[in-house]
Amino acid sequence: MSEEVKEEALENKSCCGGETDSGCGCHHDQDVDVADLTDEEEMDLLEEMARLNDQLLRNQAELENFKKRMNDERIKDNKYRSQSLATAILPALDTFERAMAVETENEEVKNFLTGFEMVHKQFIESLASEGIEAIDAEGQPFDPNFHQAVMQEVAEGVEAGIVLAQMQKGYTLKDRVIRPAMVKVSQ
Repeated sequence: MSEEVKEEALENKSCCGGETDSGCGCHHDQDVDVADLTDEEEMDLLEEMARLNDQLLRNQAELENFKKRMNDERIKDNKYRSQSLATAILPALDTFERAMAVETENEEVKNFLTGFEMVHKQFIESLASEGIEAIDAEGQPFDPNFHQAVMQEVAEGVEAGIVLAQMQKGYTLKDRVIRPAMVKVSQ
């Protein structure tokens, strides 16, 4: 064993960090000559060094894993940050769309509806910029991941399992369904 390794082992061997009055039983006040170490003491020192080195590597790996988990969590939180806002806004958007569906012959009301349509378009564009999009349901095969069947109906010329009508729009936020579309499905 090299003299440097022995000296380093002796420095690291101290169980109390070099404190002489800690009552640890170490002989800090005695000079230790590296050449006086027995083979057994050398092996003990090497084993202790290996154990401490192993613990250091494990702690470093644990810290890196913790950093990765925190980073992944931060990315996920950032990705879906708009979900609670969208969930709160969607009922108001439904009401807004029902108001726009009103048909009238009154020119003043038609002017208001035109303004509502412009505001609605901006609203939809703002939601889309956050990754919130309506689920396309009508005419699509029923998918329980995106649709919630509230009615079934026999329809001539339509195969079973096709969405006939949409009762309430569904929405996704990026790759997550935040509200399934409520639909009527063919039998």
